[in-house]
Amino acid sequence: MKFSVLIFSFNLLAVNVLSQQIDTTVAALPDTLTSFAPDTTFAVDTTLQRRYDVDTVVYASASDSLIFFIKNRKMNLYGEGELSYKQTNLKSANIFVDFETSDIEAIGIPSDSLPNSYEETPVLKERGEVYEGVRMKYNFKTQRGFISSAGSESEGAIYTGAKIKKVDRETYFIEDGIYTTCDAGFPHYHFYSPKMKVIHKEQMVAEWIWLNFGGVPFPIPLPFAIFPIESGRRSGLLPPAFGEDGTYGRYFSRFGYFWAISDYVDWNITGDYYTRGSYNLNSRFRYAKRYNFSGSIEGGYSDFKIGEETDIDRQERQDWRIRWNHNQTIDPSLRFDANLEFVSGNYLRRNVTDFNEILRNEIYSNATIFKSWDNGNSLSMSYSRRQTIETGDISEVLPNLSFSIPQSYPFKRKAAVGDPEWYELIGFNYNSQFQNNRNKKAGDLQIRGAIQHNATLNASPKIGYFSISPNVRYQERWYNKRVEKESIISPYTEKDSVITRDIHQINFVRTFSLGVSASTKFYGVLQPNTLGISAIRHTVNPSISYSFQPDFSKPFWGYYDSYKNSAGQEVRYNKYERELFGGIGSGERQDISFSVSNNFEVKTMADPTDTTSKEEKIQLMNINAGLSYNFAADSLNFSDINVSFRTQVGDLLNLFGSSTFSLYDYTSEVNRINKFLINEGKGLARMTNLSLSVSTSISGERLQSKETSQPQQYEEPGEFELNNSDRKIYQGIYSEKDPDFSIPWDLQLSYNYTYNKPTPLQTTTYSNISGSLNFNLTPNWKFSVTGSYDFDRKEFSAPQVRISRDLHCWLMNFTWNPLGTLQGYRFEIRVKAPQLQDLKVTKRDLFYSGK
Repeated sequence: MKFSVLIFSFNLLAVNVLSQQIDTTVAALPDTLTSFAPDTTFAVDTTLQRRYDVDTVVYASASDSLIFFIKNRKMNLYGEGELSYKQTNLKSANIFVDFETSDIEAIGIPSDSLPNSYEETPVLKERGEVYEGVRMKYNFKTQRGFISSAGSESEGAIYTGAKIKKVDRETYFIEDGIYTTCDAGFPHYHFYSPKMKVIHKEQMVAEWIWLNFGGVPFPIPLPFAIFPIESGRRSGLLPPAFGEDGTYGRYFSRFGYFWAISDYVDWNITGDYYTRGSYNLNSRFRYAKRYNFSGSIEGGYSDFKIGEETDIDRQERQDWRIRWNHNQTIDPSLRFDANLEFVSGNYLRRNVTDFNEILRNEIYSNATIFKSWDNGNSLSMSYSRRQTIETGDISEVLPNLSFSIPQSYPFKRKAAVGDPEWYELIGFNYNSQFQNNRNKKAGDLQIRGAIQHNATLNASPKIGYFSISPNVRYQERWYNKRVEKESIISPYTEKDSVITRDIHQINFVRTFSLGVSASTKFYGVLQPNTLGISAIRHTVNPSISYSFQPDFSKPFWGYYDSYKNSAGQEVRYNKYERELFGGIGSGERQDISFSVSNNFEVKTMADPTDTTSKEEKIQLMNINAGLSYNFAADSLNFSDINVSFRTQVGDLLNLFGSSTFSLYDYTSEVNRINKFLINEGKGLARMTNLSLSVSTSISGERLQSKETSQPQQYEEPGEFELNNSDRKIYQGIYSEKDPDFSIPWDLQLSYNYTYNKPTPLQTTTYSNISGSLNFNLTPNWKFSVTGSYDFDRKEFSAPQVRISRDLHCWLMNFTWNPLGTLQGYRFEIRVKAPQLQDLKVTKRDLFYSGK
């Protein structure tokens, strides 16, 4: 039988009262109280005045016996004793409590099987930390204590020692201490120090530290060290990683300082130095306030040198990078977002290890402030920038101002009764845009600005099963420039040469179009009720539309001008061909368009043997097709037939395709002539384009074995919550992401095929497959390979091989890039624990072949 007692708190003299109530039923010594029934509940006399330091409920239990010494105010627990007080829990074979001095002593019992060893030794849990030892003394008033042959674990870090002494709530001293993050019975590595000081959930300080590998100490000790044992962000030095580079020499990288300024702000600075004179500096400043704003400012500068100063072919290049990311919700209707990046030519290739960053040829930046109102109106102002890395060309839009009024029904009654009148279905929407473009190409800066207005008047009545939507669209564009062209005879070629000049002049370009569309929807349902299929539904959505736009290139509208060449021929041109929103197309348009979409769905049957089973709807395939006819064209009235389809087989396979068919014949010089293929005996249509994309992602079931459990991942809680990036085929040149040994294998494949055939005599194809394969050779060995292959060029693109070994508390990675601009390898062995993530050995050889 296990005995238990609850001591209610505020006054231990209540024990005397209890003894008086039951002394006729308990056989015990005159000053003791023993063997309480396990479910006994005691009422505490709260009128007694003397109080002790126990200020809450104390829970005590023991399997052998629980004895109170009333006069001495002591309690002894024998056999699987357990004592709980606030956030403190103590378990031991024997526990002795002195309520007068607030002291607790716990000790195990000698082992019957092993000499000089103990069983059921004290285990103290306090505020998330666990302390173990052979003998323990603890004062729950001062929270000071002493543990012999002790050990403890905090935030994945384990420290043990011959003696542990607790001097206050947060501070411990350890004699002959050992610190490690390895939980093996005999740690694979550890730090030893004769003197250690632990500050709870902050840090551990030690002097004269020896690093041991497999029990073999490193011959040179460190005079002192500070180990972080707190979770989350914390200030401190960032230890460097050491290695060797075939081009720049030996190096130490990422050495710097991290400063956790507050819960909302932090800053770091790191540097890389190479023994052949190259260096790289990086800094990042982050700020965040949850549910309000977050952002970061990053900067980098590098100076890389190849060769000695006396070498003729010595190369030296300085590059830089500045990035600002900001997201802020000012109020529910006002938001500001910015993602700005400015980079010099070769910075990404030399200083970034993410293939997805390196392979991009353009840098995009944007910043937007967006305001909305309760009536649906919205206003946005933005800045955007595109930089082409190889050419240095820059295109900026500053500013881009947009205003929109959503669909509204001005004639609709506020309190409608019955069906709406036809005029109540008339709707209106409007949007306008002001844009100023700055384009710098080959050192030449071109600036152009424009304002565009769009207004649409439409209706949406329903006649029977058909939805009819007539519309009128009006567009007006304001330009501050136009072009003027003149033909002259070139003195060099003695041929016609056209000179184009910008004329600074305010101009208004007004266009309009009319249209009407009709659509409907019908279904077909098949109910096989077999093979787990309850029903198959086919949804068809056909539509037809007509649009009309006059020929705005006629002289009546004044949007076109002309010049005469040397032969006296008049050549017409669009006066606004260079402007932002484009000029006016020539020719009248009267288009009628047909389209149809098909959607196939399956409904599965519920399992009658499973009460939790439910019916599921699965989308099988979408197939769309479209065709148009231009009544105003003098020839080639039919457009190409466009067909697209998409299907998804569960989470296993994604398939997308599109194709284009022409109804017209061709010649060796012209892709289309005004003759139908069917009239020429060549069939109804010919395919001119085909695109196909197939992707799949499969993996084995996650293993549950502790030996192959996923390595610990370091997370920063609080205001700074890092977003998980989307899974990509390329994780980086030398990915910092730990391999997941708990997944035995996974495979990602993506195949893309494009076929262009404007005529049977002109054919171009593009075929590419890319993917990644990861699999466990053994529970502790993982092999990974990524890359892509171009079937037309018959060459691989950026292949990468990675071999990883789980060394329990250590991790080994070998990464090899056999081909490409950044071919090379990296070998690394490092500690898994995040607080010691920079304890590593690295060897790298990178052969950079770019300019």
